[in-house]
Amino acid sequence: MYYVNSCRDRVRLPAQCFSMKLEDALTQILREKYERRIDKEAGLVLAVWNVKAAGDGIVIPGDHAAYYDVSFDALCYLPQVNEIVEADVSEIVEFGAFLSLGPLEGLVHLSQIANDFLTFNKKTMSFSGKESKKILKKGDHVFAKISTVSLKGSIPETKIGLTMRPDGLGKEEWIGAPKKEEAEAPKKEKKPKREEGGE
Repeated sequence: MYYVNSCRDRVRLPAQCFSMKLEDALTQILREKYERRIDKEAGLVLAVWNVKAAGDGIVIPGDHAAYYDVSFDALCYLPQVNEIVEADVSEIVEFGAFLSLGPLEGLVHLSQIANDFLTFNKKTMSFSGKESKKILKKGDHVFAKISTVSLKGSIPETKIGLTMRPDGLGKEEWIGAPKKEEAEAPKKEKKPKREEGGE
């Protein structure tokens, strides 16, 4: 989930930045400090903007810098358990499929792709269902549900687990397809009712 967070911080502005416009200098320092970083409560910080200094800076003798209390807005991405996401398959590997969730990637384990026995095809780099004949390959557009989130200090260490097994998830053509049992069930013909009684 994307959201905008209103934040406050105290920024150390070194003397070499004094020639720059104040808001530009403070924005540059805050971007270096926060962007592309993960906070367990806020999530992944994508962008910092709207930086405003609250009053004049404080100078500490002996320190070649000024300190400013600032307010700013941060665009964050925080994946939530049970959130439904729309994504593209970015990579297929033997144990599952990686989905591109904007700034992060999530893994749909082989056991969570479909309610079917899946076979991995190394030549085409795809999965195919034994009974359902469902096929999943790189570039496919899918709907999935976030099942686990483990936010760590960096993007490569962060793990997001996904599932496509529940009804209404997976590729669009899977969603509207009837289940195997429904497709094979013989349709019973309705017999006309006999009216009882009469003259």
